[in-house]
Amino acid sequence: MLVGLGAVSTTFIAGVENVRRGRALPIGSLSQMGTIRLGKRAEKRAPKIREFVPLAELGDLVFAAWDPIPDDAYTAAVKAGVLEGKHLEPIAPFLKGIQPLPAAFDQQYVKRLQGSNVKRGKTKRELAEQLRQDIREFKRASGADRLVIIWAASTEVFLQPGPTHQTLATFEKAMDQNDPAIAPSMLYAYAALMESVPFANGAPNLTVDIPALECLADERGVPIGGKDFKTGQTMMKTVLAPAFKARMLGLSGWYSTNILGNRDGEVLDDPESFKTKEESKLGVLEYILQPEMYPELYGN
Repeated sequence: MLVGLGAVSTTFIAGVENVRRGRALPIGSLSQMGTIRLGKRAEKRAPKIREFVPLAELGDLVFAAWDPIPDDAYTAAVKAGVLEGKHLEPIAPFLKGIQPLPAAFDQQYVKRLQGSNVKRGKTKRELAEQLRQDIREFKRASGADRLVIIWAASTEVFLQPGPTHQTLATFEKAMDQNDPAIAPSMLYAYAALMESVPFANGAPNLTVDIPALECLADERGVPIGGKDFKTGQTMMKTVLAPAFKARMLGLSGWYSTNILGNRDGEVLDDPESFKTKEESKLGVLEYILQPEMYPELYGN
């Protein structure tokens, strides 16, 4: 189940469908193309990860998504413009069959977006309960043995951990009181964990990085993870920065141009959402380069 049915989600769904129809190779997929070495290198035993680990087959995957914009997956993919017609037209009926569920959406957290396909509720707790019902209904209707929920929606405004995030009791009370410290992404994470569904965060939002949800995940034995997909600029930084550090080369700055498209560009045009992204990207370099340890390189 995907939160957001935009460029990321539709590319993922269309890619999976093209691969399982034999129309494409799973390029870029560690689980499908990656190998794992067994024993010594000279033994040349390196089966595919998917042959060694009991992963679900691509043919067994089913999809659902929430989005405040009512476009089906085909329409959303065409608007996103990531994939070409040759990737979309042969699977158009399949994509058109994926209609987004109404989203738990609040424009206060994503100020550049508007949507009509949204849930209504008096409190944030009510919205979370509606999400839980969506999860239960999709599992029943699809016949899926297990679910995973991935946040593939927009970057929310910058939030910092506070008193409402410390325990499950304070978190749930804050939901009842519509506390602005509880962002929509947290409602999805809470709903997932309450339904014992793993949750992955594909944006740099605060989301599950709070004690209340970390403890809930631990108590229920449910995996949580993620802090942005980090497949673009951040990936390049994590590749290049260790090389500079290993050679004891200091950096005076890091300039990059982000060619944003789709709704991501609109969202990050808002300074509050951009700050969330900026903090995440800067944190990567600080962590790798450790400038405080090398005053000769970073003293000025």
